[in-house]
Amino acid sequence: MSKRKPLPVTMPPHKPAGMTLDLPTPASPLKIGTRGSPLALAQAYETRGRLAAAFELPETAFEIVVIKTTGDDRAMIQADRPLKEIGNKGLFTKEIEEAMLDGRIDIAVHSMKDMPVAQPEGLLLDTYLPREDTRDAFICHDYKTIHDLPQGAVVGTSSLRRRAQLLFRRPDLQVVEFRGNVQTRLKKLSEGVATATFLACAGLRRMDMMDVANQPIAPEDMLPAVAQGAIGIERRADDARAERMLAAIHDVPTGQRLAAERAFLEALDGSCETPIAALAELDGDSLHLRGEILKPDGSEAHAAEISGLIVEGPDMGRALAAQLLSVAGEGFFEWRD
Repeated sequence: MSKRKPLPVTMPPHKPAGMTLDLPTPASPLKIGTRGSPLALAQAYETRGRLAAAFELPETAFEIVVIKTTGDDRAMIQADRPLKEIGNKGLFTKEIEEAMLDGRIDIAVHSMKDMPVAQPEGLLLDTYLPREDTRDAFICHDYKTIHDLPQGAVVGTSSLRRRAQLLFRRPDLQVVEFRGNVQTRLKKLSEGVATATFLACAGLRRMDMMDVANQPIAPEDMLPAVAQGAIGIERRADDARAERMLAAIHDVPTGQRLAAERAFLEALDGSCETPIAALAELDGDSLHLRGEILKPDGSEAHAAEISGLIVEGPDMGRALAAQLLSVAGEGFFEWRD
């Protein structure tokens, strides 16, 4: 496993006394990079709205820049193949991060559950908006819950984590590749490609579409992906204006929770295409972290939890990862390429 610098608990920097902030204007807007899916745009609009409110600026002081990624093209062309097979690393971020490094955009908005723990040199991901509902939603026209599905029913998902968790609990089910944005997946479901599927509650809420969900799935039944429900904003490390502006909208509790979850993921050398799940929750000055690792075919799963002080979150994440690996045994992740 690769060695990387431990992830700190993110805290917003303080603006030095007397420092003048060069705010964007309609004539010289702050450029916000994003993918072009309806959900990605909703997240970019939320970011723009929070920044505009924080600095009492018109929305025209910000420009939404849609960037098509390699993943958007390949995923559309090879929709029946798992992302892992077509090269998942950087598929949905490479072009956006290149645009930021060469100055075409100032910041980039991401779904945190899709982000690897390491960023390209020169970029930082240290701003998070308040976290939405972390749960998965069960979507099905004919049955209310996973347990109600008949033997052999076809379930569509592009998530290795959801696939593994589902097959661990219901090995009798068939799981097929089910990729695309929210609207595409719902269309496939209506066309009978699968009997049921899953979507993140956070995405449905951000698009005001929770009515399509049968019900949210409790974390006890399906632990969510690391950082699910959180929006992250990436910036250039040397961009002082972006740093100070983003500090004004950074949500500290979300940062504390993600610091623990992403330290857990990093210690497992995981990625967004690895069947790993985790959820950190806060209670006063305490943090409770649950984690799960699974074989992709659902044949084996291990789960554990740990509690401690919030400031110990990253250390707890690494400790929980070590505990699960010791139980799983050597070679648990040898299936990975």
